[in-house]
Amino acid sequence: MNLKKFINKPENITSELLEGLALANPFLLEVKPNNLVINKGLKTANRVTIVALGGSGNEPALEGFVGEGMIDIAVVGDIFAAPGHKAVLEALQLADKGKGTLLVVLNHAADMLVGTRTMEEANRIGMKVSMVVTREDVAYAPRCDADRRRGLVGCVPLYKIVGAAAALGKSLHEITAIAQNFADNMATIAVANKTATHPQNGSAFAILGTDEMEIGMGQHGEGGGGRHKMKTADETAILMTDLLIDDLSLCAGEEIMVIVNGTGATTVMEMLIIFRCVHKYLSSKGIRIVANWVEEVLTVQEQAGFQLFFARMNEQYLEYWNAPARTPYLVR
Repeated sequence: MNLKKFINKPENITSELLEGLALANPFLLEVKPNNLVINKGLKTANRVTIVALGGSGNEPALEGFVGEGMIDIAVVGDIFAAPGHKAVLEALQLADKGKGTLLVVLNHAADMLVGTRTMEEANRIGMKVSMVVTREDVAYAPRCDADRRRGLVGCVPLYKIVGAAAALGKSLHEITAIAQNFADNMATIAVANKTATHPQNGSAFAILGTDEMEIGMGQHGEGGGGRHKMKTADETAILMTDLLIDDLSLCAGEEIMVIVNGTGATTVMEMLIIFRCVHKYLSSKGIRIVANWVEEVLTVQEQAGFQLFFARMNEQYLEYWNAPARTPYLVR
């Protein structure tokens, strides 16, 4: 066991971090039993509402994006574990303002099991709910087999897009279509040169050699596209960018969003150097970045590496991306 963290009892990590989040953001959100992180503005909402589910340990996602213009209720599981379906159903019921609710789920086995079962229960009792699944990891399966693709950082910009659409009064049918189209036009590839450890027991998810990196590694160290000898920032960025361009079939003249998401132990220095290369390389191909985010967004403890995310943008999506939002980790 190699555990060197500022925690108390390992079994209390999730409850204590959520308590800390609520205390640090008393005007934005509250935490209720079953680890429901709730937007305080939900009390007066008269619109479609947004619910998301997932495990803790990936901070700031997902509970850090609860608030106005993004998630209304985040249902948080234990470290890297999906919450129970009863808690998610409770969240859907609390979120119901008569306009319908969108449930956003990342494509991981446990999350999907919970999401599917919750939707069955919600439909059985006559709730107005739809579900959109994010599955944009290009390393795990080709686009034609998207059901096998893992969900990575793409869920977070999607929260922003659908949250803005809801704030503008769009219907559940419209928001579901907007979400699905955005999800169908995004792609992510990850790289790591040091994998994470589980904060409750100190065990490593995988072992990489001192001169190795892995492109295509999953959110929690799952295998992906194969191991390589360490490359420079530019070599890595170009290799990953080419994979995303190919996956999305991007052409000169297109406009995209780019996110460089640090995964827990990557410095801002490194992320900016990567973004610099991606920006120049895309420009040389006539592809324009119209929105970007360079920061830790969806992490996995102290994993060293980053996720590179691309999404096609249009005038509507850009409007939603730039719309007002007020959450603990994204304010516009």
